[in-house]
Amino acid sequence: MFEYFYNEIFRSVIIGFGSIFNGIEVKKSNSVIKVPLAYGPTQKFLARMQQEADLNKPISITMPRMSFEFLGLQYDPTRKSTQTQTIINQTPDGANVKKNYLPVPYNMRFELSIMTKLNDDMLQIIEQILPYFQPAYQVPINFLGNLKEKRDVPIQLDNISMEDDYEGNFDTRRALIYTLQFTAKTTLFGPISDVTGKVIKKTSIGYVAGSSAPGVSAERDLSYTTTARATKDYTGDVRTLIAENVDLLETVIEVDDGTKITAGKYVYIGQEEMLVDSVTGNKMTVKRAQDNTSVQNHVKGAQVFGIDYTAAKEDSALIQFGDDFGFDGSIE
Repeated sequence: MFEYFYNEIFRSVIIGFGSIFNGIEVKKSNSVIKVPLAYGPTQKFLARMQQEADLNKPISITMPRMSFEFLGLQYDPTRKSTQTQTIINQTPDGANVKKNYLPVPYNMRFELSIMTKLNDDMLQIIEQILPYFQPAYQVPINFLGNLKEKRDVPIQLDNISMEDDYEGNFDTRRALIYTLQFTAKTTLFGPISDVTGKVIKKTSIGYVAGSSAPGVSAERDLSYTTTARATKDYTGDVRTLIAENVDLLETVIEVDDGTKITAGKYVYIGQEEMLVDSVTGNKMTVKRAQDNTSVQNHVKGAQVFGIDYTAAKEDSALIQFGDDFGFDGSIE
């Protein structure tokens, strides 16, 4: 705990938020003007305008312009997930495996301020923004470069307020200000760890039972071997598709191609693991909710993933530290 790491998540979300509004334009009578966007509080720009009150000054703060700032964080318990589940990424040769636990949900609060002199400029800018927020707009963010974890961050529009700062004499510069408040539903990842070579995938226990008297041979020599067995698909091995909707009670499931399913093997549909008892034509008889997975409803067209359908048992070979897994055992 408290080892150094920096995944640049806040920085990535702030840049992603700003990029949404980076291409806003305002059309004048003879030209199209790109509205400048800067990071900083609105009051900073208003103060600059007051310092440069000379309307005839050739260099001054120009309008329209926009600014945004990051206001704060809040934990979001409604998006909490299982803390023990992990994200795994492995190189094609299997030499390098990285792991990170599922992230912690946090909401980032942003404020976007739009400043114009003319009401028509403001209406043009607002109309280019609001249609995309219903009330959220999805922004793809690459969170972890090493794990190639790219997620859509919903940015939700919470509130809009307007202020017309136009008091004083004719020398006062007018500032029509719209303030838009947003919430970005992001997630925070912990440190990335290397887990290659740290997983025990096979154990053997042997014991002898019987008399310990001199000259008397053991009555029983027992050896029990267990091997870790994957309970989900790691390799993306789609065997076939479901040909019907499946409710919570069904144990006979029709698929598109029953020849791709093998009796005695495990399959993975949605988040549910099943053991295939038998296959008849395009119908497979299964035992539902294996290895502590939950029974779920499945829709027609859902993918049926095979677990360890090759002789090399590739899925079981990819089990990583922290993953849930089952056991295959033998007694001699």
